[in-house]
Amino acid sequence: MNASRSGPVVGLTTYLGRAQFGVWDVPASFLPANYFQGVSMAGGIAVLLPPQPVDPDAAHRVLDSLDGLLITGGNDVDPATYGQRPHPNTDEPGPVRDAWEFALLEGALERGLPVLGICRGAQVLNVAFGGTLHQHLPEVIGHSGHRAGNAKFTSLPVRTVAGTRLAGLLGESIEVRCYHHQAVDKVGQGLVVSAWDADGVVEALEAPGDGFVLAVQWHPEECLDDLRLFSAIVDAARSSARHMS
Repeated sequence: MNASRSGPVVGLTTYLGRAQFGVWDVPASFLPANYFQGVSMAGGIAVLLPPQPVDPDAAHRVLDSLDGLLITGGNDVDPATYGQRPHPNTDEPGPVRDAWEFALLEGALERGLPVLGICRGAQVLNVAFGGTLHQHLPEVIGHSGHRAGNAKFTSLPVRTVAGTRLAGLLGESIEVRCYHHQAVDKVGQGLVVSAWDADGVVEALEAPGDGFVLAVQWHPEECLDDLRLFSAIVDAARSSARHMS
């Protein structure tokens, strides 16, 4: 694969939306810097993967150059992908990004590439395995504590599930940063829950076995003092690259 002495290559998916800078107001692909800073600080090489139309070879050609995949946060997944009609509070569909990320994820799983999902990334993983989502969490748990609004992240305790990969990485519990109004409902076939919060919300999922397929509903990039999840994907990508070389 593509690892070198400077580290394995980890691809990060990006947003597709409106960007304003200087005199410009344009459609753009972008990603908050703390995502790729987390990968770099953990010893990896970060490569951004902008949403684009998917042809039969596009995702595979991109994956040829990667040692690991990180599916980032962002807007809601189109409910049509898991057989539901949109809730009034669900974001407008983003079909290009949805299709691109599902194609990348499918290809990564076929190749055995390590995968880490963050927030939306956890939801993409669950839907890809046939799961569903709560489209508006406040209606399920009775409060908006997981998304305070105005770009303010909520801090809450999460308890991991004993025996899971996540528990091995983080221990029994961790304080996390959240900003989401959707969450896992029906868990996708073949996935296991590896963390819950006090409200009974699924906070992490993973695929059992030797491969690294893990996703968290929270935002580890918001606290780069703790690089354990970024180090985990980078280390798994390094190991995968050595195995494939």
